[in-house]
Amino acid sequence: MTILLVDDNQVNLFVIEKILNNAGYSNCVSFKSALELFDYLQLESLTPNEQVELILLDIMMPEIDGIEACRRIQQVEKLRDIPIIFITALEDTNKLAEALDVGGTDYVTKPINKTELIARIRVALRLKYEKDWHKQQELKLRNELDLATQVQKSLLNPPLKESNIQIQVSHVPSFKLGGDMYHWQKIDEHRYAIILLDMMGHGLSASLVCMFISSVLRDMMSRLVDPEVVIKDLNRYMAHLHNPNNCINYYFTAIYLVIDTENKTVEYVNAGHPPGFVRVDGETLISIDRGSCPVGLFDKLEVQKSVIQYKNDIQILLYTDGVVDANIPQEEIMINKMQSLTMQKWEMDESPIHLFLPEEKHVNQPDDMCILMIQAK
Repeated sequence: MTILLVDDNQVNLFVIEKILNNAGYSNCVSFKSALELFDYLQLESLTPNEQVELILLDIMMPEIDGIEACRRIQQVEKLRDIPIIFITALEDTNKLAEALDVGGTDYVTKPINKTELIARIRVALRLKYEKDWHKQQELKLRNELDLATQVQKSLLNPPLKESNIQIQVSHVPSFKLGGDMYHWQKIDEHRYAIILLDMMGHGLSASLVCMFISSVLRDMMSRLVDPEVVIKDLNRYMAHLHNPNNCINYYFTAIYLVIDTENKTVEYVNAGHPPGFVRVDGETLISIDRGSCPVGLFDKLEVQKSVIQYKNDIQILLYTDGVVDANIPQEEIMINKMQSLTMQKWEMDESPIHLFLPEEKHVNQPDDMCILMIQAK
């Protein structure tokens, strides 16, 4: 640990260094001007033992005074967290206020009282150690969030392009981790199970619940397949998360559907989710309306599936409510736009979100956004 002393008076430097040495602070470096201090701080090869923990800085110095020196130090990212205690003979409260405003931590007046000086140094160092600890924890959390983000992204399917079905998707979380999730699975040569869900809330807690559901969803979709059975089983898993001591019980809305390209059917359940839109054989627009309550809201869930039949081809648009909320206060205009675009023939080679929202609304939204475009024939 290194403490830097800056004063144009050699006697003052000697006295302060003596006080610090007697208090156990033996690694002190003295400078007679701010320019000497700047030269030292710009050294790029400081060893861990030379890490600067504190600067004691005289206010009244020629050429560059302490206030200007502090202002320049605060402009350097790697230096601005070093606490600065001003040493001054001034009684001008406006000057002292300016010194603290530019980034000073504290001040000590001359003639120096050694007990007061050591006490203020200990307080400044204790605050620095606490701040350093919090920065380390923030960095650790940021790294863990980055890892969790990569894990969550790895659970999401890439676009699908096969001869009988195509799926394109846009997934835009409002935070690094999102509460929207989608998954599709090929059941056999002709059947595909697809789910889009929106967890209550967003951010870390919602994404953790999403990843829990994702861990059981793949097996459930391939083993149970049927929309009614899958949604009921998901509700059972969500019930395991309920804690009577926790005022928050998580739930999610979802649309789960099974497309059979041989029998030309779409079986689905809408569990409290915003209605999807379907274009049947290029002519008819159908709304995938709610058929049950959200998953996890109640211990027992009444579920009823619906079936859509088509002859030639079908086009399905699914989305989470963050897409509509991004267009507040013109939600109705967004719904009409979705219906209109559903009736148009899609080119499945671009991100769906660009069809519905302008570029400036793709970021800094309060909620996660997800859009699925599905074509089957």
